[in-house]
Amino acid sequence: MAFNSAIWAIAAVATFGVIARPWNSPEFVWATVGAAMLVLFNLLSWQEAVAAVGKGTDVYLFLIGMMLLSEVARKEGLFDWLATLAVSHARGSAKRLFLIIYVVGTLVTVFLSNDATAVVMTPAVYATTRAAQVEPLPYLFICAFVANAASFVLPIANPANLVVFGGQMPTLSEWLRYFTGPSLVAIVATYVVLGLTQRSALDAKVAAIKAAPPLTLGGKLAAIGIALTVVVLLSASAFDRPLGLPTFCAGASLTALVLVIARQSPLPILKDVSWGVLPLVAGLFVVVEGLNQTGVFSALARNLHDAVTASPQATSWVAGVAVAVASNLVNNLPLGLIAAATSHAAQVSPHVAGAILIGVDLGPNLSVTGSLATILWLIALRREGENVTPLRFLKLGLIVMPPALMLSLLALSALPP
Repeated sequence: MAFNSAIWAIAAVATFGVIARPWNSPEFVWATVGAAMLVLFNLLSWQEAVAAVGKGTDVYLFLIGMMLLSEVARKEGLFDWLATLAVSHARGSAKRLFLIIYVVGTLVTVFLSNDATAVVMTPAVYATTRAAQVEPLPYLFICAFVANAASFVLPIANPANLVVFGGQMPTLSEWLRYFTGPSLVAIVATYVVLGLTQRSALDAKVAAIKAAPPLTLGGKLAAIGIALTVVVLLSASAFDRPLGLPTFCAGASLTALVLVIARQSPLPILKDVSWGVLPLVAGLFVVVEGLNQTGVFSALARNLHDAVTASPQATSWVAGVAVAVASNLVNNLPLGLIAAATSHAAQVSPHVAGAILIGVDLGPNLSVTGSLATILWLIALRREGENVTPLRFLKLGLIVMPPALMLSLLALSALPP
């Protein structure tokens, strides 16, 4: 009992630290401290901790590649060029600009992943609002919320999708059959509710600007690199290959090419990459492995199996909502590991597995710790001089997330088995 209590206490402190960031400390500090405490107090062996860190290898490579792509694009002026283009197409309307950014954010999430939306879109949107001379936060919120709302259109749209299904990934046709309707509902519902919450800011006038200046060679290379990355990710997904290494290779290759052509040092780009996200993810994986030692996952699997046997329809609803809430307690990426182990052991139906996935992907729109994409978004915001407190995000998330979640689960339940 004392063993389990100690693990839960450390997990709670680590989670609180990631959320509250006491003394303005980075999120990764608390995740890594929690992981270290589990090992130091012999609650988890160092071999188990290393194995838990290793489970995130594909995610680390994916993030490094995306962060390099984003940093090169930012420094080469691609985001400023896209910002000018978006503002010119808005034709003075803040509502039209809001819609343009939302549609672009949806496409980036679907074809590049929700983490890419946070890393790549956030600086681009900030540049857009600066050019449009409007309050940035209403538009920056799009990057956070659409990153999760559109993250189950395709398997590649969220690394958590690959974690949840693991070796039991549905075929693309099966995926589209189960998730096209719920995804569309989530995207539309999130847009409508988010737009209503920001309606006062959307009455502002967007500044008129001149035509976009020609894109530099480095900017063109960045755009081509991002487009090629989309092709690489879709190809890797089609052949059921991990996404991390291809993304890392794409980001590293683009960075090297641009630096060689410009004859620049790599240090400025490497210095501005948010490396702290890597120990954050590693620490969370270790904390989840610690929770696994308490036997809670085995108990969850037994209860889930019994519930599915008794009432599969009700269980899918309960599982979706419960996972959505739980994603905000431990982050949805490590929770994907929990969900995978639990649902596979319980041998759940496709509807229950789908509800769990929707909870993992959409639930994080409730709080800043729900998904890695939202944490990356917060880091990107701070780099631009903006800040959103956990309480402010929670107040908005309580309005935006529940309708999208309920409607998505309803759309899923309406599908034939």
